[in-house]
Amino acid sequence: MHKIKKLLVANRGEISLRIMRTARQMGIKTVAVFSEADRNAPHVKFADEAVCLGPPPSNQSYLLSDRIIDACKKLKVDAIHPGYGFLSENAAFAKMVTEAGIIFIGPSPASIEVMGSKLAAKNAVSKYGIPMVPGTDEAISDIPAAKLKAVEIGYPILIKASAGGGGKGMRIVENEAEFEEQMQRAISEAQSAFGDGAVFIEKYITSPKHIEIQVLGDQKGNVVYLFERECSIQRRHQKVIEEAPSPVVSPEMRKAMGEAAVKVAKACDYFGAGTVEFIVDEKLDFYFLEMNTRLQVEHPVTEMITNKDLVKEQILIAEGLPLSFSQEDLKINGHAVEVRVYAEDPKNNFLPDIGNLQTYIRPHGPGIRVDDGFEQGMDIPIYYDPMIAKLIVHDESREKAIQKMINAIDDYQITGIETTLPFCKFVMEHAEFKSGRFDTKFVEKFFTPEMLQIKWTDKELELLAGLAVDVFDKKKESLKISQSQEDALSNRSNWKNRLI
Repeated sequence: MHKIKKLLVANRGEISLRIMRTARQMGIKTVAVFSEADRNAPHVKFADEAVCLGPPPSNQSYLLSDRIIDACKKLKVDAIHPGYGFLSENAAFAKMVTEAGIIFIGPSPASIEVMGSKLAAKNAVSKYGIPMVPGTDEAISDIPAAKLKAVEIGYPILIKASAGGGGKGMRIVENEAEFEEQMQRAISEAQSAFGDGAVFIEKYITSPKHIEIQVLGDQKGNVVYLFERECSIQRRHQKVIEEAPSPVVSPEMRKAMGEAAVKVAKACDYFGAGTVEFIVDEKLDFYFLEMNTRLQVEHPVTEMITNKDLVKEQILIAEGLPLSFSQEDLKINGHAVEVRVYAEDPKNNFLPDIGNLQTYIRPHGPGIRVDDGFEQGMDIPIYYDPMIAKLIVHDESREKAIQKMINAIDDYQITGIETTLPFCKFVMEHAEFKSGRFDTKFVEKFFTPEMLQIKWTDKELELLAGLAVDVFDKKKESLKISQSQEDALSNRSNWKNRLI
């Protein structure tokens, strides 16, 4: 066992700050890294020490492995937490860290490498009897052979980049006529995005739900699952709203998915925090999708329902300690919902909306948590992911959690940029979301930008009507309105209807 005394967080923004808070509670000194664009960011101010990595672009700062490790050596850092994104799932970086004699807070480089390739991951878990989506077991580039396999699987099919993520290198093919073009596009996109053009084919499930299982494993071979997260509300194949537990998962299904996730972790000798993702069809049959070998953006909803600090557990596991609890010790406590607050305009196809946080006031109250990395007056940099915060609520039931989220969104004051908060409120209030029946096509099926236009309440309309009449009374002399025009407008009871 090695007690960690000083921790460098190789990340930025909200996740960096969130990790440092737990480290401070554990008596661990922290080191922040930052680009020139983040010089005045809260995570830099919060840390005990901070190191500038370089100019704003990630490939000149946050992705510079050598510079991060050099900073660790100079400052006598004994552990690195990679957060999520950037270098968090980079097996080569994890290997460099461990070879430098520094603890990497995450799984082994070998686990990252296996699970970093969707094909390698499928091969690793195939012998454990885990349900898999029908498809190819290896990369395929022979288009005639791929066409035959697609017919065998049955259209529609999905062409996916083996090294992919975030919807890149992914193409839905509805029929044989469009197969060749989509195959070439997927290969090209995968090569461009990941430097690896390997693609594979699997059956496309038309109305899927995206449900994932949080796992924790220690270095002694113990693995537990901390229940599921429902992550089906997405745009551009990326999550926007998550909750735990899922409204459609029964205790029996939860146990089956959890045990399958544990098998996936054991298939690659996994330790640390990880997430096993499943796709669930309309019959609630589940299939292994992939494993994320890092802390997830949406980890707070799991923390809320289990009362476990996942970052603390990651650190203890990295120190070599066994898990302090068993599967039987874990219980679901209430319900949690998270919305991602992106600097995006949902009225304009969710395009990034970079600017200055002129007003930034967080909601407060029991069961309300905000994980963020910004303060009022700061600019949102153009160089990074546009997420500025995560708003999480917890209550004793799903219905109460949804209502608490609606109230918290109303209390969250942000001006200067457009955000996804209005869209998130729209989802919370939608009957399909409340029913739990929704799938990953929610945005496609139920949302249009026009739905976020201003809707006046009766009370607001009455106030507007009264204001309009007051203005009319004060201005009618200068407006030179005739008596007949005044008579036509003088019936105040009609103003509300006119405004509607």
